[in-house]
Amino acid sequence: MLEKSLLLSERLSRVLVWTGGVLIIGSALLVTVEVALRKLFNVSIGGADELSGYAFGVATTLGFSFALFERAHIRVDALFPFFPGWLRTFSNFLGLVLLVGFAGVVTAMAWSLVADTLDHGSRSITPMRTPLAIPQIPWLFGWLFFVFCGVLMGLVALVRLLRGDAAGANLLIGVKSVEEQIEDEAV
Repeated sequence: MLEKSLLLSERLSRVLVWTGGVLIIGSALLVTVEVALRKLFNVSIGGADELSGYAFGVATTLGFSFALFERAHIRVDALFPFFPGWLRTFSNFLGLVLLVGFAGVVTAMAWSLVADTLDHGSRSITPMRTPLAIPQIPWLFGWLFFVFCGVLMGLVALVRLLRGDAAGANLLIGVKSVEEQIEDEAV
């Protein structure tokens, strides 16, 4: 059941990263139109910078879980190849726990921020007066989904390890090997 949940979460992370990509492309087009209108006709549609900022924030958090599944988060692993197998596995778990723990703290703070925004009906201090809950809720969802995926990934890796499949656990949460990176580039 955990493995199936992990697979479904990975699929959802792909949808979310594409959604984030669409947001980024949409905001780039909006800013391009804004700049062209200002340059050519001295007219502004207004709010392009505000909307693109929201899109960037939401797109970023929507991409976190995909990066987790792709093992694309930055790691300092210069000594990692020299570790014995058990220390590599321990390091992989420690890295995941620290990453998800940090994300959990940020998510708790984000939850509090969104709750305050909803309680007070906060709006942006721009001419658009955007209700801040509109961009903050999907932004919070990205954080929540990232923490959920990290915890789920850790549980699946732990189950694999307890079943004696250290290679499977490391494949899930470890550093991508050169061979895996070449395979990904070929696809």
